[in-house]
Amino acid sequence: MLRLLVLALLLANAGYFAWTHGLLADYGFAPAVQAEPQRLAQQIRPEAMRLLTSAEARQIENEPSPAPAAQAAPECLQAGLFNPEQSSALRAGLESSFPIGSWTLESSVEPGRWIVYMGKYNSEDALNKKRSELRGLGVSFEALVNPALGPGLSLGHYTSQAEAERELAKAATRGVRTAKVVLERPESRGQLLKLPAADAALKAKLEALKPQLAGKPLQACQ
Repeated sequence: MLRLLVLALLLANAGYFAWTHGLLADYGFAPAVQAEPQRLAQQIRPEAMRLLTSAEARQIENEPSPAPAAQAAPECLQAGLFNPEQSSALRAGLESSFPIGSWTLESSVEPGRWIVYMGKYNSEDALNKKRSELRGLGVSFEALVNPALGPGLSLGHYTSQAEAERELAKAATRGVRTAKVVLERPESRGQLLKLPAADAALKAKLEALKPQLAGKPLQACQ
């Protein structure tokens, strides 16, 4: 009896082995196929996969997310002043290419510019000699805006003649004897272009507008 039981178990095990390995498929006995060959074909380098250790997983969780790319904030830009003819050409270019409300052309006044002036000198050597003298006295100077006054130097610029006269008196106490007050640039009136919120897209459009700007630089609004 025990022999028959052992023999039955051996036959059962042999049959199960043959069934699971497809040896009985020709006789209609085989387990259902679970494989999905189409998914296997879609795998990319499955041999490169590996399980992370708990320490590696924690490190990845704690890594900060990359910061978003910084966006440049819009800025207020202005240019001018433009005379009537320049303003007309500029307005036409703005109206054809720039969004409504992104720009304004407004009347503005640029005050006169008074300076404490030294010159004209008859040569560059004389000008350089005066620069050396002023440095020795500790007096600062600047380049002239009006080329018609050169060769010469400005010891400072002011919006009124009275203010310039006061600074001339101060310069005299420091040893400056040959300076005087002159009007370097008279008051001017015209149209001022203002772009209150110029972003990157608007700044790109300004390249095409350069001919209408008549050489006047765009700068931060005052």
